[in-house]
Amino acid sequence: MANDIKQVLDIRPGKGMSVGQSDEHQRNWTEKGWDWATKHGNYDRSREHLNFEVVKGGIIQPVDKSRTITGRMADNLRERGITDPNAKLCEPKYRTVANIIFGGSRERMHEIAFGNQRVDLTHGADNSHIRRNKDIERWALDVYRFACEHWGEENIIGFYVHLDELNPHVHCTVIPVDERNKISFNKVFGGNIYDSKKRFFALHDEFAKVNEKWGMKRGNSIAVTGAKHRTTEEYRRALSEECTTLEEQIENNRKLLGELLADIRFAEKRVKGLCTMTVNLEEKKKQMIAEMEALAEELKAGRGDSEELRKKISKLDLDLQKVLDNLTDKRNKLEIANKQLSELRQIEEETRERALEYRRDLKAATYDLEHQVRYRLADALLGDILHEFKSLLPALDGEGQSLFDDTLLKDVAERGEDIFKCAIYLFANYVDLATTFAESHGGGGGDSDLPWGRKEDEDDRAWARRCLMQASRMMKPKGGKNVRRK
Repeated sequence: MANDIKQVLDIRPGKGMSVGQSDEHQRNWTEKGWDWATKHGNYDRSREHLNFEVVKGGIIQPVDKSRTITGRMADNLRERGITDPNAKLCEPKYRTVANIIFGGSRERMHEIAFGNQRVDLTHGADNSHIRRNKDIERWALDVYRFACEHWGEENIIGFYVHLDELNPHVHCTVIPVDERNKISFNKVFGGNIYDSKKRFFALHDEFAKVNEKWGMKRGNSIAVTGAKHRTTEEYRRALSEECTTLEEQIENNRKLLGELLADIRFAEKRVKGLCTMTVNLEEKKKQMIAEMEALAEELKAGRGDSEELRKKISKLDLDLQKVLDNLTDKRNKLEIANKQLSELRQIEEETRERALEYRRDLKAATYDLEHQVRYRLADALLGDILHEFKSLLPALDGEGQSLFDDTLLKDVAERGEDIFKCAIYLFANYVDLATTFAESHGGGGGDSDLPWGRKEDEDDRAWARRCLMQASRMMKPKGGKNVRRK
């Protein structure tokens, strides 16, 4: 069981921090916001009081909801004289924050957070009796120190520990400020895919040292293990189930959007109605004040019955107070209605974004399924072609055989396994390993003096073909030039 206890470290870039994200991290929701969150998410409001944040100096405190993360970021950058590249853009396009999640296997995180208390994870259960274990605070401080060491305490604008979801975890928001005191996600977290992966793997290794005393280990990357250890049928079935699940999520998302739009229309009508009432009351207030001033002027000038004038002024004063009370009430309700409408629109935006993500995931899963089928068909076809070619080649005369000299087909037929193995190393960008493998298996050809690596606009198919061609050259007998190592 101990082998299953793994750490979690996930880094996602962001083009700033939206109000919706900030509210989610801080749980800064209205009653309607909480109702929506608990209905559509895995939030347990009875445990919300257990959440906390770590602030500068490693101080643990309740979540401060008085200032949004967006506001904190603006204050942070202004105080340090750093420009936000998205500040003057209509649509943000630069990656100015890193959204980092720290955590681990659920069972272990529950032990750290709640000790031997058993949390009822049934939706709607009352867990208000659960108390926060001191270990979760100690673990959070260890993680906070880890984040400070790697990205600088001054760059951490939010460090929230959530104990009200299925799995306790940390949401850490970091501004990627480089040594030039400028925001640069590429400089801090890596620009190209190989650099970012290398840094991410190194971070996982270092984070594992932090988690060692907490009984959590580093997980194995698919890039290292090389496979999911599943049969083709199991993998096909898993992909098919994933596609079905995503289709269901898209349909549920569509229904949810319909409900949200209906709520938004109702909220808009309410805001409009309250605006109209507020305007009318303001106009009524002005008229009553003007009438009172006119009566006061008559009284002062001694025109008309003074007693009657005082009665009218007194009545108008009482009526005005009622109007003012009503106006205050309508303004308060309008403020609440505007906030609710803003929340609904934010939820609608996030729901639409989630729908787009589901569609992208579905497209990727569908492509993966097709890709796997295509791969299996091509693998079977290639084996048959090579077998037939090897059996038919000797039957050709000398001139016929010479037609296939220096062709990839003949090279693969003769040394297919070695060429494929070398190509796999090249595809994974392990150039040194590919060169060593070629040299140790009698190869070492290669005829390119150019640095080896994948081009930015090169798709998988073109990259794989180039790796195969280069592997074929490298597996030729020694005497030629090797691939230059990057």
